[in-house]
Amino acid sequence: MTLMPVVIDTNVFIGALMSEGGANRRVIRFCLERKLRPLMGAALFAEYESLMARKKLFLDCRLDEGERDELFDAFMSICRWVSVYYLWRPNLRDEADNHLVELAAAGGAAVIVTNNIRDFKGEYMDFLGVRAVTPGMFIKERELKT
Repeated sequence: MTLMPVVIDTNVFIGALMSEGGANRRVIRFCLERKLRPLMGAALFAEYESLMARKKLFLDCRLDEGERDELFDAFMSICRWVSVYYLWRPNLRDEADNHLVELAAAGGAAVIVTNNIRDFKGEYMDFLGVRAVTPGMFIKERELKT
């Protein structure tokens, strides 16, 4: 069975770490239960590592550093590494988000799950057949399909 490839923005993973429940956590759980196949590339991995190293970010987190690292390692173990050999440069409002669209295009993902969909608008998104959805929207759509 082929799992649906998705790009999981860092804000979803961090949101899952910081909350006791909710859509962020459900999306990450779907990945860990191998109901989704998250894609990972060099730029996204660097972003994840940078955020995971920010101790101040996790002052209110219920998980300690070791538990967070263990969860991140588990998440990374189920990600499919995708090399991006080209730069689409979709010219999104936030330049720092372009790599997510490139990763989705290179890995054949139709969905980027992010808490920041307002920056993912433009011709390239339509051209590539990639759309950005919030974790809540993603969960709702999955529930409608089952």
